[in-house]
Amino acid sequence: MKKKILINPKYEHLRSFITSLPDTFSQNGKVIYQSRNELRVFEKAGLSLNVKQFGIPLFFNRIIYNGFRPPKALRAYEYALKLQHSGINTPEAIGCICMSRRGLLDRCYFISLQVPYTRRFYEFGTAPLEGKEEIIRAFARYTARMHEAGVYHKDYSPGNILFDIREGKPEFCVVDINRMKFGPVGIKMGCANFARLWGQQPFFRILATEYAAARHFDAEVCIKWVLHYRQKFWKAYSQRHPPEFQLDL
Repeated sequence: MKKKILINPKYEHLRSFITSLPDTFSQNGKVIYQSRNELRVFEKAGLSLNVKQFGIPLFFNRIIYNGFRPPKALRAYEYALKLQHSGINTPEAIGCICMSRRGLLDRCYFISLQVPYTRRFYEFGTAPLEGKEEIIRAFARYTARMHEAGVYHKDYSPGNILFDIREGKPEFCVVDINRMKFGPVGIKMGCANFARLWGQQPFFRILATEYAAARHFDAEVCIKWVLHYRQKFWKAYSQRHPPEFQLDL
């Protein structure tokens, strides 16, 4: 079994914990998510650490990831450092482990600081917007800053956007960042980024209007494209799965 281990120099004192994870992960920590991938929180050296164990890919992907494409854990680590350098809030990267056996990718781990945010964008699915308009506008401006910085989250869905109100102002944090695109983000591409979010049309109209203002786009054009890409995504999605919120297309 081969291991590739990267550790943020700031957290070199956690090396023994990180290198032991393949042997100790399943016996320790608190499970906070368990499916194909598994998330556990560990308390070490006065820090709360979030460790994501990635499921072993399908056979063909094990070959691809081992020689032609960076594994998800490595991308998550490198992208976190890149986002932090750009001033985009995401859990601080601590390290990653990529394991391979006989030339095929095996278990991988991404280690980051556990963040304290308690709210996710699922709550906008059917909840009244009254009193939440400023959160929506602040989120639109946050997304505009990401796009202006050339950062595009390819899985910009409700579970990957964390937030809380801090000192009277909304504060956002993006997670699950192993699928990112870096480069110029135009009006259509930017508007399409909101398609997976939950919410009714009034939510998206507020979002699109503020996003347009932040990026100096035409508001009506942004509203048109945001609603267009939203409808396109959810029509296709609802043919395969029943939406978990009241969908008004």
